[in-house]
Amino acid sequence: MTNSKPLPDQASPPATASPLSSDLSPLPVDDLAPLSSVDSPLILCENLVKIYKVADLEVVALQGLDLLIQKGELMGIVGPSGSGKTSLMNILGGLDRPSAGRVWVDGNDLLKMSDVALDRYRRSKVGFIWQQSARNLIPYMNAQANVELPLTLAGKTFRKRKRAEELLALVGLADRRRHSLAQLSGGEQQRVAIAVALANDPVLLLGDEPTGEVDSNTALTIYDTFKTLNRELGLTILLVSHDPTIARHVERVVAIRDGKMATETVRQAAATSGANGNGEPGEEVEEGEEVFEELVVLDSAGRLQVPKDYLEQFSINRRVKLEVTAEGILIKPVAETDRRKVEDTSAIDALLEASKKRGLRGLFHRLRRDKKN
Repeated sequence: MTNSKPLPDQASPPATASPLSSDLSPLPVDDLAPLSSVDSPLILCENLVKIYKVADLEVVALQGLDLLIQKGELMGIVGPSGSGKTSLMNILGGLDRPSAGRVWVDGNDLLKMSDVALDRYRRSKVGFIWQQSARNLIPYMNAQANVELPLTLAGKTFRKRKRAEELLALVGLADRRRHSLAQLSGGEQQRVAIAVALANDPVLLLGDEPTGEVDSNTALTIYDTFKTLNRELGLTILLVSHDPTIARHVERVVAIRDGKMATETVRQAAATSGANGNGEPGEEVEEGEEVFEELVVLDSAGRLQVPKDYLEQFSINRRVKLEVTAEGILIKPVAETDRRKVEDTSAIDALLEASKKRGLRGLFHRLRRDKKN
C-alpha cells in the first residue's frame, strides 16, 4: 500500500530576514466536519490546552496548540524538555484529557468521551511504544507470548498464535519468536514491543522516544521498521523524539516550543539539480537527493514563534515593526530612537512594579506592628 505525503497546499512567501518561510494559511477547521468523511484527517487539534495542577500551582503544558495529521503519515514531534510534546502524545493516546480546546482522532471527540469509551478507544485505536522496554514487555515471557497477551486480553483468541507469528515476521523477528527477552538485544526487544503495539490493529501508533536507549545503528533498524509498517500497512505513526536526525526518517517533523507548534520541517526529494526545496535556484543539490524545507507555523489566531537566534541576530526585543511588501510581510527591529522609548517604558513599568511590592511589604510591616501593639 502506498502512502501519500502531505505537502503545504500553498507556496510559502519568500523569507526576508531568514531562511525560514511562513505558512500564512490558517487551518479552516470548521470546514472539516463531519470528521467521519473520507477526506477528513485522522487527527485534528484546535486550540488545545492542557493545565496541570500541582498543589496551588498551575503548570500550562499546552497553550492553544493547533495540529493536523492525515491518515497514513509518518511524522515526528520534537522539542525541548517541558515543551509539551509528551502531554500531546498522552492526550492523543487517551491517557490524559485536555483542559480545553478540540481534539479528534479517527472521528472520536476525546474531550467529550466517557471514561468507558476512552478505555475502549485506547484498547482498539492506539498502539503505544515506550522508551523503556520494561514498560512495553512482560520480562518472564518470550517474544511470541508477549505479542499473544494483548490478543488474549481482548478476547481475540482465534488464530492468535498465527497473528503473533505474522507480526513478529513483519518486524523482522520471525526466527527469534521463541527467545526470552534476556536473549534479545535492546533493539530486538523494542521491535517486539512494536509487534505488541500492533496486536489489536490500531489506527494510530505512538512512540515515546522509541530509539532513546539504543545506539545509532540499532536506531536505524527501528526507523526502518516504522517505515515498513507505514508503507505496507498504511499505518499512521507519530514519534516523539529528541533525536536531531529524525527528519531523515519521517515525512515531516513538527517542533513544539512553549506548548505551541513552532516550526514544521518537510522532507522532499530534489527533483532538479541545483534547486532548493522550493524549486528555486539555490544551493547545488544532486538529483534524487533529499532536501528539507522548514516552515514557521502560524496558529489559528495568526501568531508565530520567531526562533531565538534570529531575534538575537537582529537585536529584536519585545516589539517589532511589520511592513507589507510585494514579496510578503517584513519583520523589522525597532529603530534606536524607538528602542529607547521602549526601554524607558519598560523601566517605568519595572519601577512601578517594584514600588507596588515595596508598598505591600510596608503594609504587611505596619499590620504586623499594629498587631503587636
